Amino acid sequence: MDAIVQHLPELALAGALAWGAGLRLYLVVFGLGVAGWYGMLPLPEHLRLLANPVVIGAAGFMATVELFADKLPWLDTLWDGLQTFVRIPAGAALAAGVFGDSGAGVALAAALLGGSVTAATHFSKAGARAAANTSPEPFSNLALSFAEDALVIGGSWLAITYPAVFLVLLAVFLVAAVLLVSWLVRGFSRLFRRAPAADSPGLPAR
Repeated sequence: MDAIVQHLPELALAGALAWGAGLRLYLVVFGLGVAGWYGMLPLPEHLRLLANPVVIGAAGFMATVELFADKLPWLDTLWDGLQTFVRIPAGAALAAGVFGDSGAGVALAAALLGGSVTAATHFSKAGARAAANTSPEPFSNLALSFAEDALVIGGSWLAITYPAVFLVLLAVFLVAAVLLVSWLVRGFSRLFRRAPAADSPGLPAR
């Protein structure tokens, strides 16, 4: 128990990076790099590369692209689909980087757990946005996008300031994310099953 309490800041940071990567990967990398560059947050040794000006510039550019792509209906779903191949491995790598000094075994465990957190976050986000895109009005999509922006910023601050509180809320979020993904999968499967039935011609009248 004492060991867990001692490593709460690292656990919260790894959790925040993996969770944030599932929502706004480039914003997370950009914010962490800027914080490290200005000395606002001491970065773990294996994440100090993020404070490189080239990395900060690239992450800032991609964060700007994502800021607009994520707020346009249907383009956001296409973007999420493409980012599946980026967010999950990046979230695993960021979580592993936090524990890079703790040995290969600990880093690998952090990568597995971090990748799982990122995947749960990413798929719940992508599913919710795809469901919102079925609505003809654009306001729900914009509201979700701005909420995700605020969540990443607020969650990162909470993880650094109150790591125990963040970890509890992260556990609650992950349970809710699993339930949401399960509900969305069932909803979309029912929708696709009904579509062929609606398109099939009726029986000829006798």
